[in-house]
Amino acid sequence: MKRSKSRAEIFAGKMVCRAGWSLAAALAVGVAAQAQQTTTIAPCEVSVQASPLIPVDSWVYPAMLRLYGLGYVDSAFIGMRPWTRVNVLHFLDEADAGLAAAKDGPAADEARQIVSAVRREMKPDAEACGEKLARVESVYSAVRGISGTPLRDSFHLGSTIINDYGRPYENGGNSFSGASGYATAGRFTVYLRGEFESAPSAAGYSTTLAQYLSTSVDQITFLNSATGKPYYQATIPLGPLDTVKQGRIQEAYVSAQLMGHIVSFGKQDEWLGPAQGASMAYSNNADNVYAFHINRIEPLTIPFLSRLTGPFRYEFLVGPTKGHNAPLDPWVHVEKISLKPTPNLELGFERTAIWGGKGHTPITLHSFLKSFFSLTAPQADKKFSRDDPGARFGSFDFSYRLPFARRSLMLYTDGEVHDDMSPIDAPRRASWRPGLYLSQVPGLPKLDLRVEAAYTDPPITNSNRGQFMYWEGVQKSGYTNNGQIFGDWIGREGKAGQAWATYHLSGNEWIQAAWRHHKNAKDFIVGGTTLNDLDLQFVKRIKHDFEINANFKLEHWKAPVYKTGSQTVTATTVQFTWYPQRKVNF
Repeated sequence: MKRSKSRAEIFAGKMVCRAGWSLAAALAVGVAAQAQQTTTIAPCEVSVQASPLIPVDSWVYPAMLRLYGLGYVDSAFIGMRPWTRVNVLHFLDEADAGLAAAKDGPAADEARQIVSAVRREMKPDAEACGEKLARVESVYSAVRGISGTPLRDSFHLGSTIINDYGRPYENGGNSFSGASGYATAGRFTVYLRGEFESAPSAAGYSTTLAQYLSTSVDQITFLNSATGKPYYQATIPLGPLDTVKQGRIQEAYVSAQLMGHIVSFGKQDEWLGPAQGASMAYSNNADNVYAFHINRIEPLTIPFLSRLTGPFRYEFLVGPTKGHNAPLDPWVHVEKISLKPTPNLELGFERTAIWGGKGHTPITLHSFLKSFFSLTAPQADKKFSRDDPGARFGSFDFSYRLPFARRSLMLYTDGEVHDDMSPIDAPRRASWRPGLYLSQVPGLPKLDLRVEAAYTDPPITNSNRGQFMYWEGVQKSGYTNNGQIFGDWIGREGKAGQAWATYHLSGNEWIQAAWRHHKNAKDFIVGGTTLNDLDLQFVKRIKHDFEINANFKLEHWKAPVYKTGSQTVTATTVQFTWYPQRKVNF
């Protein structure tokens, strides 16, 4: 799959790399610009006021993204989530200003409902501005009943349940219950979200199927000495699968606000793309990575430069992945920078590198810097040596609220490529997820429609056989953490489509119907795979603070390499969540 690059491509790649990946320079410029900004700081100014990040599965995001689609919030970077609670308070202030000048109508009325619902959720943080605060953010419990044999293999055949933090699930009764909370004092935040999860035992994959996936598809041929199971990897659900009853930390971090940045250590959510169905670079499809983060949490304006680029944000993280044994426990680092040249246009440039691991390259500052600054594909003798810079993936995304329809229609796309600097540099070798969002259906202003397509099977003549996107010749466990892909659930060598129709009952209540299609290529998985599902969701509030989220899924899938004939799966999930408004100031 590798090819030589033209001088123009190399030059373009270096320009993108220098603009997007030199985070140290961006940090220096950002700190300098922050120092030049006004010294009159409001009590809740983000540069000094601690504020926790909102988990990416929170109801706040669909509410605020609808507010963005209706044209009442311009400053939000929708391709870089999570946002902090103070970020959202600023967005609400912006929306209030727009609504004050807006004409009355269905869109303005709904926007006011959204602002009211979200402001109620943020009320404890607004009232505690400048004070120490401790609060239980949410308490939740969910039961999930599954009939039939579900898929849970984003690295190969596909997944029945997606974007679910890699939670376990099998045929029968499943459940998860948890709570989240945080404490803030001055610049500092401590955040914790943990849960208890259970899933029944299952037959899992046969040894024959596991051997095929390991040796023929992933090119991993050794026995796992730790488990004694043949061809066992975290990415392959080799049976028999035991009953799961486990406690797990979903998020846990300590952070400090420094000059408009959050600097944090721990485990936290990421979603680095504008799409609803997935993010090519980083999503919540897998367990989060324990990492060190630097995140510019508010738009930064730099004199002169921002006349061209508009305000921008950037982020960096580095930490160890888990569930890899080829090589063992490599590390990952991610860098992203996003620009807003206009209030309606957002551009994002991202890079992911997976490098090192026991038995290959030691994790040192030297190997990190080699991975961070490497611009070209290494020769084979270096690739399989201690000088290997790692598996590099480049991402580009944009979102654009279209002219003359900025309050109703948005076009966006998210792309990623392996072995090139950016999808812009090699669009035909890249994977893409384009989408279109209609925030108001004519005649039905409370109904919105969204459609997305996705593929990781580029339209080129050579077959990849699943050994390109999200996979690498040295890092053969690929773009995964604890067995699941932490990018787009579509996985390797696949094509997909998704659509959503959502009727908004209020600012935090809705009814949604969704459709999903997923197909893997036959030259990747023998016989290919096909998955289609319909999904119905109902979200209702009782007395503001108690939420019922009911979801029903009907799925048909075919994977001849696993089971003969068409398989039918149903999954019914009911989740109860309490959002306490009580807080403790101290």
